[in-house]
Amino acid sequence: MSPAQRSGRLGLGVVGAGRVGPVLGAALAGAGHAVVGVSAVSEASRERAEALLPQAPLLDVPTLVERSELVLLAVPYAELPGLVAGLAATGTWQPGQIVLHTAPGYGIGVLQPAAAAGAIPLAVHPALEFTGTSLDLARLAESYFAVTAPAPVLPIAQALVVEMGGEPVVVAEEDRPAYAEAIATATAFSRSIVEQSTGILQRIGVEHPGSFLSSLVRSAVDNALTRAGARPSIDEVLDALQDGGGPLPDGGAPGDGATGRGGNGEGDPGDDGRGWFLRG
Repeated sequence: MSPAQRSGRLGLGVVGAGRVGPVLGAALAGAGHAVVGVSAVSEASRERAEALLPQAPLLDVPTLVERSELVLLAVPYAELPGLVAGLAATGTWQPGQIVLHTAPGYGIGVLQPAAAAGAIPLAVHPALEFTGTSLDLARLAESYFAVTAPAPVLPIAQALVVEMGGEPVVVAEEDRPAYAEAIATATAFSRSIVEQSTGILQRIGVEHPGSFLSSLVRSAVDNALTRAGARPSIDEVLDALQDGGGPLPDGGAPGDGATGRGGNGEGDPGDDGRGWFLRG
């Protein structure tokens, strides 16, 4: 079946019930796709699948793939190549079937065995640290997804991301390892810094150090992301404009143009970028 012949609503099979698969499955189900089933091995994964995809039957992987038009592979990074190759060796992949994996460091090359059988390969990674709960569904709406796909089917990947509430960003096949490094660095350093800071506060007797630091960490990260080029939300822009033409969330003022730091584009000479809590 060619992409042009599809009704737009697909039978979805979720392979892997870790923190990512059931959440994305639930998001796609919310967009109208029918969940054919989910594969889950451990007790924790079965409980997660039941919580997020309560109507989906638990199926073994070959049966799940055979029954699905869209196969979501949300498995550990090291297991993905062997899984794809193994299903190809048993003739399980089907022509016209969409196969989407969520591993950040792989592009579509890892899906070549499926593509050789006529499947449509898509690499789609949400830039989000998942909890594996329904909380992630709301977070998807403010997340970006790295998308890699052959040019003729790239719109399919982009459309699926939009249906999940995210914003697709195309990442070239050869750039996927660098992309994965950026994601791993941001995740590991964020977690490490929070753990180190809360540990220090605990040692000096501060109760609930996580709550104590929550506003500081969020605001510091938001400010850093803004300086790195993150776009302010429309609500932030409207609030700034309604407040009498004050500074926009990117540090500039209305009408400043592309500089984003005032009319002369030079920024505040008294701001060294560290924030008041480091400058003193």
